[in-house]
Amino acid sequence: MKGIHPLAQLLLRLALGIGFLLPVMDRIGWLGAPGATGVAWGNWDNFVAYTHSLVPYVNQATASFLGLTATAGEAIFGIMLIIGYKTRIAAYGSFALTLIFALSMLLFADYRAPFTYSVFVVSFSSLLLAAAPGYPWSIDGKK
Repeated sequence: MKGIHPLAQLLLRLALGIGFLLPVMDRIGWLGAPGATGVAWGNWDNFVAYTHSLVPYVNQATASFLGLTATAGEAIFGIMLIIGYKTRIAAYGSFALTLIFALSMLLFADYRAPFTYSVFVVSFSSLLLAAAPGYPWSIDGKK
């Protein structure tokens, strides 16, 4: 594999980055109130309850910490991917984060959920991006 075409790579970086930032904005209520059209959580408490459903083996405080950690990762990786800064690190990080999310959904939610919401696709797309030999149209440049 010679590498991903530069335009395809840029579009993948943007799609992944925006795909991370929008849920973060939802969790802090920037996309609307709970129950509004297109809003999954609408506030932090709803998100923590969802997080706890995916890690039922921990207490609520730990679930909140894990949710905060995941949210910070998503925000950081999202920004890094959009601007193309340390792209390989951001891509590997987003691969790991979304793989953990997909496996948690698979085990503790409906087994179809990670496929319905394309979480495995996002995870493995991140892995594919991490394997690229260079990153044109990014801060990183060629390598």
